Parts: sequence; C-alpha cells; structure tokens
Amino acid sequence: MQTAKQLSVTLVNKPGRLAAMLNALAKEKVTLRALVVMDSGDRGKVRFVPSDFAAATEVLDKMNVRYEAADVLLVDVTNQSGAFRNMCERLATEHLNIDYAYCSFGGNNGSKGGGVAVIKVNDLGKAQKILTETPVASDRRPGRRPIHAR
Repeated sequence: MQTAKQLSVTLVNKPGRLAAMLNALAKEKVTLRALVVMDSGDRGKVRFVPSDFAAATEVLDKMNVRYEAADVLLVDVTNQSGAFRNMCERLATEHLNIDYAYCSFGGNNGSKGGGVAVIKVNDLGKAQKILTETPVASDRRPGRRPIHAR
C-alpha cells in the first residue's frame, strides 16, 4: 500500500476531448496507474493517478486544462470474493469515511489476478494504519456496534 497524487479534471463531454488529453500525456511519457471517467451531462469528470505527477501537471498546464490534486491510497486488492468489501468494512468500523473509490487492473507490485483500489478517505494516515494491520478474526470488535444489522 502506498499514497499517491491523483489529478481530477473536468472536460467538455464531446468526442475526442479525453483522447486529446491522454495523447498529450502519452507524448510526455506519462502513464496512468488508474483512471475513472464519470459523466455529468455536458461535462465529464476524469480522475487519474499518473506515473509522474509533475510531468502530468505540466501537460495539463500547457493544454490550459484546470485540475485539482488529491492524496489517495493505492491498495492492492486480491482476486478473492469480498476483498474490497472487507477493506470498506475495516475502515467503517474505525469511523473512516470513503469519499470515493475506484479500481485499476494489476497490482502495484505486478501481482497477478488482483487489482489496485484507489481510495480517497478523510484520514489517510489512519486508513493506512488500519489497512496494514492484520484483520481481527471476528467481524465485531468489543465495544463497537455492528456496521449493519442482519
């Protein structure tokens, strides 16, 4: 698990706008570790984790594309049923809010069959600590209320 800088941009929702931005990044040898594109009517929100943050911001500046930067966690997720759900539950148990999350294929260390979850949380340091701890055998910790009732 590691932290990374994510960039968020808003592009006009027209054919070729995303491709133009991706081509400009590729020309400067900036690869993407993760990417998500969301539609919001006449504009689209693009969030991505570049391999080289400084080079990516330089490209966006040259294109006159405004961006926002955020610190996110990159967490390897195993290819097991419930792996991502388990991470979410561990964070919720400790009262950490996930602002948003998306996944990418392929792990940070080239792991096969899993992926990388990009997670934006309200307390990055605490989330790192929780997700690096060995999970407790029980779903319920003493003194904590259950996440959901069955």
